[in-house]
Amino acid sequence: MGHSQLEKQKTHDRIVEIASRRLREKGLEGVGVADLMKEAGLTVGGFYKHFASRDEMVAEAMQLAFGSWEAKVRSEGRAPAEIPMAEYSATYLSEGHCEDVSGGCPFAALTADLARSSEKCRSLATEQLKTNLGNMRSRMNAADEAQARRKAIIATSLMTGAVGLARISDDPKLSEEILEAVRSFVVDLAAK
Repeated sequence: MGHSQLEKQKTHDRIVEIASRRLREKGLEGVGVADLMKEAGLTVGGFYKHFASRDEMVAEAMQLAFGSWEAKVRSEGRAPAEIPMAEYSATYLSEGHCEDVSGGCPFAALTADLARSSEKCRSLATEQLKTNLGNMRSRMNAADEAQARRKAIIATSLMTGAVGLARISDDPKLSEEILEAVRSFVVDLAAK
């Protein structure tokens, strides 16, 4: 790759990274091309050197968001599915995760937006959801695969919803109560 192509790729990656964070923070419709490019230190006209459309950029940004936690875990030499439920739930259902909307789980930040998003985004979200459920399934003590999958769906849904509800509340004690209740429930669910 030539120098100018390398620079173009670095710029493209920077735009996608910024978009990934801002979309989780402000919603899929809450980020305009002009604001995004301004934050990246670029002109609006430069956007179309990198993307055919806003939808294409959103899809790339969401793909990055979906894979960011797994990439971080793998960079530490760990497999996502091997993280025990107590550790996983303590991290996911934490005050830190609730406060880090732009760097946190895209499902907790954007469930309703993703349901109304483009076919490409919904397809990416569906594939990531399948991956997440597979990882969660591996944390479940269960009599058979069907029971493990059912428990994984329940735990994933509870955890995602709990983070969303904790973020909604303007009462810190209620937020922590929600997180703690779901943390202890999913750990018990996984162990039974």
